[in-house]
Amino acid sequence: MKKKLIVMLLSLTLILTGIAGCGQKDAAQNENAPKKLVVGATAKPHAEILEIVKPMLAKEGIDLEIKEFTDYVLLNPALVEGEIDANFFQHRPYLDDFNAKNNANLHEVVKVHTEPMGVYSSKIKNIADVPKGAQIGIPNDATNGGRALMVLEHAGIIKLKEGAGVTATEKDIIKNPKNVKIVMMDAPMLARALEDLDVCVINSNYALEANLNPVKDSIFMEPKDSPFANILVVRPGDEKREDIQKLAKALQSPEVKKFLEEKYNGSCIPAF
Repeated sequence: MKKKLIVMLLSLTLILTGIAGCGQKDAAQNENAPKKLVVGATAKPHAEILEIVKPMLAKEGIDLEIKEFTDYVLLNPALVEGEIDANFFQHRPYLDDFNAKNNANLHEVVKVHTEPMGVYSSKIKNIADVPKGAQIGIPNDATNGGRALMVLEHAGIIKLKEGAGVTATEKDIIKNPKNVKIVMMDAPMLARALEDLDVCVINSNYALEANLNPVKDSIFMEPKDSPFANILVVRPGDEKREDIQKLAKALQSPEVKKFLEEKYNGSCIPAF
């Protein structure tokens, strides 16, 4: 009886040792497996830029998953709710406005590039030819709407009251010599609206997605010293994560700078 018990105990010990060994092996394999990093972005140029850095991160043991969003309004809520680890689509005024209105505390990590906002039309070829009573489409979110009005002011179409800045609205227009009508709509719809409206002020990412060349096709462009650099954004505290730091470094690499300069030729300008 004792011999049987000893044999059973030895067998059990061997089995447990084998299981432990397998567990240690699996743990070691998991330790060496690439760590997934999910970043939300709009398609152009943001997802394209992330594709450039994806192989760079793979060498660092990071599996970059790029999650494309067609509507940028959904990107910050997705980050707050933990659906993604970071996002790349917005400028600082947009981030500050979102944080203030949603009691959020999302953080900027690094600046990557600037996309000068452009004025487009399928009806006229020169900004000076904007007709009286023209309907002009602009984004309906607070900061990009104000930014679009600032572009129209630079173009000489309207004048805003002093200090209106990026949060400007129609109520801040103090001079409108051509009596243009401002039409606010979702930013992704503006390129399509060119068929119906006289003029639209469009973010460069949506212009690119509509196969519009911001340099060649716009009738006016925001000055190139625009402060609206697009940034990498994370939840508070995550900016110190090793994988986020490696992503930030890659986004400000010579490879990304070269890609922006060669691919976009002035419609996306490196901000580093």
